[in-house]
Amino acid sequence: MEMHVCVKVQILAGCIMNTGDMMNMYMILNLIVIVLECIGLYISISARKLTVFAYYTQLSNLVTIVSSILLVLSGFNEVTVFLRYLSTCMLVMTFLITLFVLVPMGGGFRKLMLSGNGLYHHTLCPIISVYSYIVHEQHTGCWYIPALVTLIYGLIMLYMNRIEKFDGPYPFFRVNHQSVRATVLWVAVLLLIISVISIGITRITV
Repeated sequence: MEMHVCVKVQILAGCIMNTGDMMNMYMILNLIVIVLECIGLYISISARKLTVFAYYTQLSNLVTIVSSILLVLSGFNEVTVFLRYLSTCMLVMTFLITLFVLVPMGGGFRKLMLSGNGLYHHTLCPIISVYSYIVHEQHTGCWYIPALVTLIYGLIMLYMNRIEKFDGPYPFFRVNHQSVRATVLWVAVLLLIISVISIGITRITV
């Protein structure tokens, strides 16, 4: 009888521990993301100063570190869950565009994905943060917001390139070095990609 009770207690304790592990996993992952983001941002700001804000990569990672800090400090609430969703969509966009567009265009896989701030902002942070959101966190869905944020960013950078206040930072923003048709096509393709990402993440999590 005592042995039977002991077995039940051990099973119950194991269940409680497993539940606690699942509940705390998002905290652990987001703390890791915060540390990695700080390292990546330090490298980026040291090299580019305020021009880091012209990069979609940096903006997506800034949203990520803010959302992760809020999550760790205040837990799940409407604002935090939304920012985590927005950051997830933007990080997936960053990862895919870097890997399948910028690397083939001559950026180099090792340079963009495995060295400098790229190791953190293009690879480690996107993978860990997206995994945490999809598997361990509460979810929301508002697919057009990431697309709208991306569109606003893109229009600003196109305008800055047009008036020659900025060059790039990505090849598809260099409107003075490509045709109008090419620019419109790039904008359409990029909006399609972020929309598909946002809808996909919404459907698999909500």
